[in-house]
Amino acid sequence: MLDSGLVKKTEEFLKRKFDAAIYLNEHPYDKAYRIEHSYRVANIGLEIAKKEGFDETETVIACLLHDVSYCEEFGDDGWKNHGRRSAVIARPFLMELGIPEERVNDICYGIAIHVDDEADFAGERTPFALTVGDADNIDRFDAYRIYESLTSDRFLEKSLEEKTEYTKMRLAKLKKLADMPMGTATAEKLWRARIAFYIEFYEKLAVQIRSSKSVADRQIMS
Repeated sequence: MLDSGLVKKTEEFLKRKFDAAIYLNEHPYDKAYRIEHSYRVANIGLEIAKKEGFDETETVIACLLHDVSYCEEFGDDGWKNHGRRSAVIARPFLMELGIPEERVNDICYGIAIHVDDEADFAGERTPFALTVGDADNIDRFDAYRIYESLTSDRFLEKSLEEKTEYTKMRLAKLKKLADMPMGTATAEKLWRARIAFYIEFYEKLAVQIRSSKSVADRQIMS
């Protein structure tokens, strides 16, 4: 059962850390995205926890704090290490919440490995720990991210030929990701549904792009 009091304290802690971040305050879009992403990951984590029988509060807290290190300035390897740094920042706060030390370590281990599957302290790759990274990856393939990716990649500015190559590239990558292993059966189901949604979207986009070129050529291609 979810302890709303502990979750609320975690939300407040995360917001305080982001509110004190120089970079995030200078880039309000990034700040808004990071907090919104953290909430989405936490909600995905909660869904997994409910179906897998994990501690719901611990799962949500781990997911909320997985990117807390974005409150810091990233160096050359900052992104790669941000999971490990998030674990460092989260640990004393988790102890203050009164969470048992062994559970704090499990939560921090899940946070630490969510980027590159490596931690700088001992821990076990349990289904619970893997859920943090799974929820993070699942959120990377939702409807909002389609819009964000197309905008970031300046899709509308591309020529029809460039759009054709873009959709072909996206589809090739998506099909390779379809069978990526997850830590739980619930995460695998969510992941495959998201990837299938993405593939369907880009397949439909590819058809529209072909329809934008010619009638005769399209009939030949089909």
